[in-house]
Amino acid sequence: MLLDAIIKAKESRAESKQKANKFVRKDGISRSIVKSISWRAVGTVDTIIISWFVTGKPTLALSIGAVELVTKMVLYTIHERVWEHISYGKKAVYIDMKEDDKVKHYN
Repeated sequence: MLLDAIIKAKESRAESKQKANKFVRKDGISRSIVKSISWRAVGTVDTIIISWFVTGKPTLALSIGAVELVTKMVLYTIHERVWEHISYGKKAVYIDMKEDDKVKHYN
């Protein structure tokens, strides 16, 4: 009985804290764009190397890489923004904020 009461009290405190301090971070569009640029830099170098290996022509490989850089960056940004609106796999984040922290903006 005593153990049940302690467990219920802890659960009740945890639920109260979660309700009072609920805070969910979301990626902004600028973060999505920066992520797409950094990923595309890696992907484009890979594409140029593979294209050079397959064609044997460095200028053709650079051309393929340039086209691929732009198209895949745009597609990735669109893909990232669509997934921002899909709740699958997202978890709520609860942060225990002090009273003076509540006035700050979290970007």
